Amino acid sequence: MGFKDFQLKMAKKLRLKKFIGKEGGNKKKGSGNGKRLPWMMPITHGYYVAEESRDGARPQTPQSNKVECDKVVVQREQVEEQEWWFCGVFDTRIGGGVTKYLQAHLFDNNLNESQMKKKSKETLKKAHVHAKAKVRETEKLESTWKMGSASALVINGERLVLANMGEYKAVVCRDGEAFEINRKQQQTTKPHWSHKLFSVAKRSPKAGADKPSKRSELVVGSERIDRDTEFVILASPGVWEVMKQQEAVNLIRHLEDPQEAAECLAKEAINRMSKSNISCLIIRFE
Repeated sequence: MGFKDFQLKMAKKLRLKKFIGKEGGNKKKGSGNGKRLPWMMPITHGYYVAEESRDGARPQTPQSNKVECDKVVVQREQVEEQEWWFCGVFDTRIGGGVTKYLQAHLFDNNLNESQMKKKSKETLKKAHVHAKAKVRETEKLESTWKMGSASALVINGERLVLANMGEYKAVVCRDGEAFEINRKQQQTTKPHWSHKLFSVAKRSPKAGADKPSKRSELVVGSERIDRDTEFVILASPGVWEVMKQQEAVNLIRHLEDPQEAAECLAKEAINRMSKSNISCLIIRFE
């Protein structure tokens, strides 16, 4: 099956009803030639973006017509015999910059499998830093504090590299428990994320109303995917301002279709009268 056939099949299977800013992957070098190898872990995804302009779908605020929808990116790459997925929910100001940086410095940089694995976390971090710096060249510093994103690199169905910034969050469901990559959400005897994290922003004094909070920091984490890893939620602030991470996991865990799960999570946020952008992307491991 060629790569284009694979894209059509996935689109049909997932019945994607909402589509904003999808970036298709490129054909890559190597023996795979865009084909899924039989030993690869099945990975499915679905996403949903609540549009501000749809009547009755969102609570109306004075700023409603000025806020752009988030940018959602789903991209598949195959390098030699490895399958890579890059997925993310972004503030529209930085989404394109992050994607282009990764494409140029990771996927199109003529690296082999081993080199790409070693560079993945650092490159994802640099992609966000670079994109944010570009925005700050044209906007006031105060307006960039609220920029955010939640993104994931899925490497060969074996490893996750996650990043989040601002009020956007990447949450992993492991055996029914929710874990956020930038803080310990659950008490567990098996630490998965705490020793894998680092921040690229310096710690600052207690934030006031006119200063960025610690939530504006970029945090990147990596972890292996094992039998306890069920799915990842990447979502914008509109979801997290009305529900906790464990609550979101409990709400959609029973839904095997990630598209249905993304819609369920977004519509629940709408029903709870969330006043921020609502975008959800679910990556499920089977």
